[in-house]
Amino acid sequence: MAEVLRPTPEMAAEYVRWFVNRRAYTRQSDTPHPATGRHYYYRPRKGSVAAELNPWDIQRHLNGDITVGLYAINPKTQRVKWMAIDADYRKAIEDLLKLQYELAQDGIQAALEQSRRGGHLWLLFEKPVLAKHARVYIRHLATKLSVQVKGAGQVDGIELFPKQDAIDDGQFGNAIRGPLGVHRADGRRYWFYGAPYELSAQMTYIRTLRRVTEPQLKDLISNLPPEPTPEPRATGVCRGNGAHFQILDHVHVARRVGRNWVTQCPSCAVAGRDRGKDNLAVSVEEPWKYCCWAGCTKEQIREALGVPIPALRVG
Repeated sequence: MAEVLRPTPEMAAEYVRWFVNRRAYTRQSDTPHPATGRHYYYRPRKGSVAAELNPWDIQRHLNGDITVGLYAINPKTQRVKWMAIDADYRKAIEDLLKLQYELAQDGIQAALEQSRRGGHLWLLFEKPVLAKHARVYIRHLATKLSVQVKGAGQVDGIELFPKQDAIDDGQFGNAIRGPLGVHRADGRRYWFYGAPYELSAQMTYIRTLRRVTEPQLKDLISNLPPEPTPEPRATGVCRGNGAHFQILDHVHVARRVGRNWVTQCPSCAVAGRDRGKDNLAVSVEEPWKYCCWAGCTKEQIREALGVPIPALRVG
């Protein structure tokens, strides 16, 4: 049989069944930001409304014409079809391989995908499972293996997608580049390690991965010790808004100055400012508190991150 060189509608339909849990999505910019040189992700629009992902978009993603970012949680069910573990630091692949091996000991076949600075480890579920169940299991596994999870002051560490246990209606969480997408910054496609670097072979590999069942996941977390209860959040002008939002889940901090982590303000970056990457300060001791010294409001920062503050409901 002749090798398939281009993605087919059938491939796109399979991909949707595996990875698309809601129609909201992001797209990576084809051109770099003039101030930062980064290819940011944005929410595509059709006229005045946000565009919805469709199989043709997925076919173009697989063909390398566009690059889409996928949201994990369906807000109507708080369930996920997959969980991805992202690592992009010096020991990233080493930590991901440790996690992949430990997952295999629990009977879970996780797929390791290349990324620009490290890798993504994917778990696929037979049917959508509660996001909080998937996250508590991976957090426990990371703790067991002494693998750091980014956030709460950690500069390096794995990032879990989804980054939230649940999201409110109308919210999105955090998107991650869809598997097999071409990164616009270098024009490279990043493959799964378990199959030849060719699209039809990669699709066959994903198709044959053993999916995690909900009873299997529930059994794995049934006897885990309870996680520490987070401290109550303090009030203040410069703080995150929303029960599940943590600023350190969304920015990469490079250094510490006194009592704060310091990094580039997302709102300033969108406006082409803060080239010194030091306008945003995040409290080390209370990481839910953050300020932009250039005066950006928390609403502007959240909007730039693609995680706007929910509107207050009346009545």
